[in-house]
Amino acid sequence: MLNTINRLMAWLSIPALLFASLFVSGRALAEEVGRSTVNMTKGVTPISLEVYGLHMDIFWWCVGIGVVVFGVMFYSMIVHRKANGAKAANFHESTALEILWTVVPFAILIAMAWPATKTLVKLYDTSESEVDIVITGYQWYWKYEYLDQDVSFFSRLSTPQEQINNQVPKGDHYLLEVDEPLVIPTNKKVRFLVTSNDVIHAWWVPDLAVKRDAIPGYINESWTKVEQPGIYRGVCAELCGKDHGFMPVVVKAVEETEYVEWLAERREQAEKIKALTSKTFTLDELMEQGEAVYAKACLACHGANGEGGVGKAIAGSPIATGDIAAHLDIVINGSKDNPAMAAYKDTLSEVDTAAVITYQRNAFGNNVGDTVQPIDILNFKQGI
Repeated sequence: MLNTINRLMAWLSIPALLFASLFVSGRALAEEVGRSTVNMTKGVTPISLEVYGLHMDIFWWCVGIGVVVFGVMFYSMIVHRKANGAKAANFHESTALEILWTVVPFAILIAMAWPATKTLVKLYDTSESEVDIVITGYQWYWKYEYLDQDVSFFSRLSTPQEQINNQVPKGDHYLLEVDEPLVIPTNKKVRFLVTSNDVIHAWWVPDLAVKRDAIPGYINESWTKVEQPGIYRGVCAELCGKDHGFMPVVVKAVEETEYVEWLAERREQAEKIKALTSKTFTLDELMEQGEAVYAKACLACHGANGEGGVGKAIAGSPIATGDIAAHLDIVINGSKDNPAMAAYKDTLSEVDTAAVITYQRNAFGNNVGDTVQPIDILNFKQGI
């Protein structure tokens, strides 16, 4: 009996030593594994670092448990094999054994649940926020609205179509670049209120440890606090339609002074756009602005030359060359027959709407010759 115990201790010493070495060097190994593309992103915020540390701790605990369990299993298979003359014990209903294999797993689960619960409580604590931002998902872009700041804008993919169509080499941030990044201040608790205008999306930025579903009719909350300036990229993590892969997220964290200046600049731009609503533009001015708006909002569906694709062709279109009121209606209110044709009533300003409609009516060989002014768009929206 004593000899068997000694052999058991010798065998168990191997996995025990291995587990100890793994535990001691776990943090160093985690640093190395953290740079792998198959592991969780370490992140740049205090909460993301806590999530990452919890993930690695639980991982190494599981490794240690696996080493011990499989060590005992292999020891039993080798030492107590029939070739050595071992005979199976005949016992059942062992109270001690029942208690042992109930209490030990329970204790392990409690040891894991305690730090996990503390981290989850922090993740869901959005109180005492200093900046509040409403994030709304659209097919296929994001709207950001800064509460109590009179600042809102849309963020769309800015990767050139030439790269997407493999006509030119792809850039460093292919499909992860936008025309308008979300700007937040450093060292401020920023609360995100996430919802959707159409289908289910998911706003995900791994570096910030933020991932929240954007569900129509619901508001989900999350938060972050970035300590160092930088640009952090993410994606929509919910399969939301055919252009799901073209819906990136870019967050730009800046110092508070720069953030305040940026807010003031955005408010000034909004005032200028409102003032431009009453201005009368020339055809050339509308065409120049309309081309830029078309490239950002229409090109992906209607083609670079208005030839169509996912959407109907603009070139020679009865809408683009016909009754101007019908053209305004489909751009502003969307198509009742084709849900893919979204309504741009809330996503384009009066100036941009007037410009892109004028562009569609005079580009791609349409050459209707008429113009639409921002005041026309405003009147149409108001039913005048």
